[in-house]
Amino acid sequence: MPERHEKVVGKKINRVDAREKVSGRAKFAADVSFDRQVNCALVIAKKAHGVLKSIDASSAKRIPGVEGVFTWRDVPGENQLGDVIKDMPCLVKEGERVRFYGDVVAVVAASSKKIAEEAAELVNVEIEELKPVLTIEEAIKDEIVIHGKSNIGVSRRIRKGNASKFFENSEHIFEGEFYAHYQEQAYMETQGVIVVPDIDYGFTVYGTMQCPYYVQGAVSNVLGIPMSRVRVIQTETGGAFGGKEDIPSYVASYAAIVAYNLRRPAKLIYSREIDIQTTSKRHPIKSHYKVALEGMKIKAMTIKAYMDMGAYATLTPIVIFRTLVHAAGAYEIENVDVDVYAVYTNKVPPGAFRGFGSPQVLFAVESMLDDIAVQMGFDPMEFREINTLRPGSRTSTDHLLVNSVGAPETLSRVKKASKWKELVKETEEFNKSSEEVKRGVGLSHIFYGVSLGAGGQALDKSGAHVLIDRDGSVEVRIGGTEMGQGAKTVISIIAAEELGQSIDKIVVHQPDTAFVPDSGPTVASRTTIYSGNAVKNACASLREKLAPVFCELTGSPLSSVRFEEGFVYGESGKKLSFDEVVEHAYKRNVKLFETGWYETPKLKFDMDNGIGEAYVTYSYASQVVQVEVDLATGYSKVIKAFTAHDVGRSVNPEGVIGQIQGGFAQGMGYAIFEDMKQKDGKIISDNFNTYIIPTVHELPEELVIDVVEDPFPEGPYGAKGIGEPSLMPVPAAVANAISMAIGRRVRRIPVTPEYVLQLLENGSSLQE
Repeated sequence: MPERHEKVVGKKINRVDAREKVSGRAKFAADVSFDRQVNCALVIAKKAHGVLKSIDASSAKRIPGVEGVFTWRDVPGENQLGDVIKDMPCLVKEGERVRFYGDVVAVVAASSKKIAEEAAELVNVEIEELKPVLTIEEAIKDEIVIHGKSNIGVSRRIRKGNASKFFENSEHIFEGEFYAHYQEQAYMETQGVIVVPDIDYGFTVYGTMQCPYYVQGAVSNVLGIPMSRVRVIQTETGGAFGGKEDIPSYVASYAAIVAYNLRRPAKLIYSREIDIQTTSKRHPIKSHYKVALEGMKIKAMTIKAYMDMGAYATLTPIVIFRTLVHAAGAYEIENVDVDVYAVYTNKVPPGAFRGFGSPQVLFAVESMLDDIAVQMGFDPMEFREINTLRPGSRTSTDHLLVNSVGAPETLSRVKKASKWKELVKETEEFNKSSEEVKRGVGLSHIFYGVSLGAGGQALDKSGAHVLIDRDGSVEVRIGGTEMGQGAKTVISIIAAEELGQSIDKIVVHQPDTAFVPDSGPTVASRTTIYSGNAVKNACASLREKLAPVFCELTGSPLSSVRFEEGFVYGESGKKLSFDEVVEHAYKRNVKLFETGWYETPKLKFDMDNGIGEAYVTYSYASQVVQVEVDLATGYSKVIKAFTAHDVGRSVNPEGVIGQIQGGFAQGMGYAIFEDMKQKDGKIISDNFNTYIIPTVHELPEELVIDVVEDPFPEGPYGAKGIGEPSLMPVPAAVANAISMAIGRRVRRIPVTPEYVLQLLENGSSLQE
């Protein structure tokens, strides 16, 4: 096989898409327009629960510039949405129930966005109001049932060992309850699509999204046409964080109904208020933990958790699997019982969000362990070091860990970087002399299953097309999406590494369903492993086709050939440029187009008992933060942070650091700022004046990042994911730090100033 030496992987590389984005040349959905285009706006139900009695659009239709108001009667195909469970109407029918404030009733089309939005407000929607279910506790009672016979829509469990028997004989048993609230994705670009009637295809969809094939399937169903008649092209996407996984399928369906009926391009760009009020969030989760110790070793843990799935299932059946697997944390525990239930309520349906159901329970388990450490007088760091997963450990699902288990190393690195014992002592000394401001130090330790895992194996695959043009430039097409996370740069690095071509001669095209096979969703930190391996395989095949051409031209033996930095080298210093070799290959009719494909080996997992190989591999992270709390105002500020992440291998070190920095900011926002307020089922924190996210001014002056590289054999060059683990240790570490500062156990996030003051006035002591 032709030789290749690593020259690009692990080096400092500028983002390949940076120049277009900072210069304003990148085309986002709002920048795309077509002749004869109409602009759309949604008519939403403004009651949390009720029966839709009538829709009167007569006033709206009289406004100059309005082209039509479309209801369920105008849906040519299936009036149903939902990627996993089809329990959500596309447009609610008269006589049927609206189930949350934001259910879509109609779509208005007009000559401008402003006119469409004004007309939407004039559509009279009569709803016979019903009593809503607005809390998890109300949902569990089943006195008002939202779907079917019970509000429990999905449930999963783990049964490992014999937890109940161990509790009977244990001397040290601890219990605690925790709650993690909603979090809004807060992406910069709101949801948006343009659906265009097409000559070659039935309809072409342009839009901001994570999962083009989800969109293709939804539009196909709603319009009642084959998927082959729907083409989806991703525009530049200004952030997603999971919020553009399934929601663009709904947005595209609304616009597609208009495009179908008018036979004109239809553009739908959400306002920030509509986006926040109607689209998915992080699931709120209430959980109860019970833990038994033997010395400093965790011997048994039982967990019961309830997640609010809102009015419709959306992606909850998949999210709940990750919640289940991560509930017991990154620890080796012999006896584990976990029960997780997802309940319907009359609120906005949560869905995908960075971490996908795990930050909520990781906050809970890490708070629980911290509480135990305080009560028992343990060093929180030592407590975690004793119990953490390591090579040869078995997870809560009894998954034997063989390789790439950097959990102990992340603890060791963060302990060293933070000077743990000194930091704790320094903090305690500060508090002795400060009356109005207190400081605290918090620790958390997490793991994260990379890929969709056993709960989504049918989607864990990826394809790639790689074409070398006659001038040596390289075109790469993948089904995975760039949404600001740096996917194009990573894929460019992999192609450059494998082919030995200069990275500036490689272009990664926007995903287009007409050119690439369904490669699953861009979620779960899977792009580098799945799309990366597919590209790597395609490029390796192309390299093997070019090598014999070089040998024929130079007389070099095949064993001597290597591809590096735009050149091909042979024996005795012989070399030709990559471009020259490609030109000669074209003259010899060598096929310089290859398809790569990658899927992981099938995981063995017992879904009934939650036992087996949950994910293909796991990333690990440890976090230490120091906070300062103003006792008069309740305001908390992170002043120092230290984090260590096991990423397998850094293909793009700059990108890894960027992901960790961004994840920290978002996790800190979840911990102390982002309180989503609702009234009667309506989200009233529906813009960035009322829903507060952190800015650069709230970030700690000292943020120390350490990257652990424990290679994963299946990953390209040993890489694992980093996009989601970057956020997950932060909320618990911040909450634990605030707990130390105020002498009260934080049991919910976000830890708002109001909540801090409440704890100071009425909260329980850490020593209880």
